[in-house]
Amino acid sequence: MNIPISRATSRHTLRQAGEALVRLPEPDEKARAHSMALIRLIVDEIAGAGGQISFARYMALALFAPGLGYYSAGSQKFGASGDFVTAPEISPLFSRCLARQTAEVLENLGSGDVLEVGGGSGIMAADLLAELALLGSLPKQYFLLELSADLRQRQRETLAQKVPHLLARVQWLDSLPDDGFRGVVLANELLDALPVHLFRAEAEGFTERCVTWQDGRFQWCSAGIGDAALAQGLAMLGEGLPEGYVSELNLAAGGWIGSVATLLQAGVVLLIDYGFPRHEYYHPQRDRGTLMCHYRHRAHDDPFVYPGLQDITAHVDFTAVAECAVDSGLDVLGYNTQGLFLLANGITELAQSDNEREQLRLAQQVRTLTLPGDMGELFKVMALGRNYDVPLRGFMLQDLRGKL
Repeated sequence: MNIPISRATSRHTLRQAGEALVRLPEPDEKARAHSMALIRLIVDEIAGAGGQISFARYMALALFAPGLGYYSAGSQKFGASGDFVTAPEISPLFSRCLARQTAEVLENLGSGDVLEVGGGSGIMAADLLAELALLGSLPKQYFLLELSADLRQRQRETLAQKVPHLLARVQWLDSLPDDGFRGVVLANELLDALPVHLFRAEAEGFTERCVTWQDGRFQWCSAGIGDAALAQGLAMLGEGLPEGYVSELNLAAGGWIGSVATLLQAGVVLLIDYGFPRHEYYHPQRDRGTLMCHYRHRAHDDPFVYPGLQDITAHVDFTAVAECAVDSGLDVLGYNTQGLFLLANGITELAQSDNEREQLRLAQQVRTLTLPGDMGELFKVMALGRNYDVPLRGFMLQDLRGKL
């Protein structure tokens, strides 16, 4: 039986890429035709660019090309019938704890809205709104920023099924709202899906790993570092990486943080994702990077397989996120493991039941969400803010800002 996996499956189980590819299920004819249409689009772009494009551009097209990219098309992505699971699908306890932290912020602000970016199946919004209602802390509006028409429909169906009495508070957005936002911004497993540049350390410096089309397939190629922002980011890594070292640099995350900083007048941004501080991310032993792909709960590291049908992700450099936040005028209010963040927000209290079978089920969910061997340590929570100086309960047990 294939156990549904999160997008942070350990790389040590995936080192044999060839074996992983053999195990991947074959797409049906409709899915294959969809992937071929995206391949033609990317090949045309490569030709128009003179024979190669950056991997960041390839990843952007593979995930977000209108109507064809993985997140723009209509295939099932989340949950047991999709390609991976996220914490809100594993258990409503995750969203209920997040609601407790959200309620605290809204109460201290006096009032406010909630903005969720990348709402997935809509299950987090539904469970979070239900808990906020129980706490008497409903936001004035719950905004969902979602570009995919298919995901919007799924979110609407989920909310209508689970919290129909709260659906009127939900408003879908095509872009970030104008400045003057007060409240809480939520982004669960968003930054890991932003396009990343790939680089390789050479004896004489860095080269960028790019994508070309040869012999009927996508292939890797190299280019000099021509992008000024990429060159600046690589310069911050220093010269200590060994020759042949391959990893990623997420420039898009900085742009996203800057955009959120522009809109936030007062409140807190909660980022939940898997990743490390910079000194761990670019450790010399992590010499193959963190790029991962997910297809029907199989994980592997070949981004050229089934374009448009598989997810592509990379871990998050939380030091870079913190630096971008400070440069954009935001405060870094906390940094913690997901496990201790959830424990500080009362997950064990929420997981109590008089039914023995239900209690066992809830205990297993708590273990998955909080234990270091599961999601508890690899996943981190970072809080950013503006005009908010009240300590956040999610960082009372531990705050790792000093390790960034």
